[in-house]
Amino acid sequence: MRYPALALLCTAVSAVLTGARSLIAISEWITDAPQHVLGVLGFAADPLTGLRPVPHAATVRRLLQRVDGDALDAAIGAYLQARTPPTVAPEAEKGPVRRVIAVDGKVVRGSRTATAAAIQLLAAMDHHGVVLAQRQVASKGNEIPPSCRCWTVSSWRTRW
Repeated sequence: MRYPALALLCTAVSAVLTGARSLIAISEWITDAPQHVLGVLGFAADPLTGLRPVPHAATVRRLLQRVDGDALDAAIGAYLQARTPPTVAPEAEKGPVRRVIAVDGKVVRGSRTATAAAIQLLAAMDHHGVVLAQRQVASKGNEIPPSCRCWTVSSWRTRW
């Protein structure tokens, strides 16, 4: 049986968003999903039974192994960025509108293995909740270098 790739990807993402952390958990979530949810996710009903058959765990595994994670991340980011409303300046302000961007690093939970360190990501996000860019970085570093952490209000006043 063939399943639409988009339906399989959406189902895998839905399973992860609801707490699935492994391929087995994703497959169990798909198996336990109600029929109306499978319909919303894009699975077609069998013309004879009216039920929506679910893919085998191996089908989901094969698809997820073949998906280019960076390309999928870029496509989702572009889609979300296109849906972001444009920044509008208040009538009182005549100057340019500034876009505020937050940058943060995260460690991908469950990505560490016995032979490899956990995957580290650096993401830039606007204040509408849209991830503008996300890249894997080699190693985690402090956001504030150790030489800058020693500054206190009293030391700042005495130096200036």
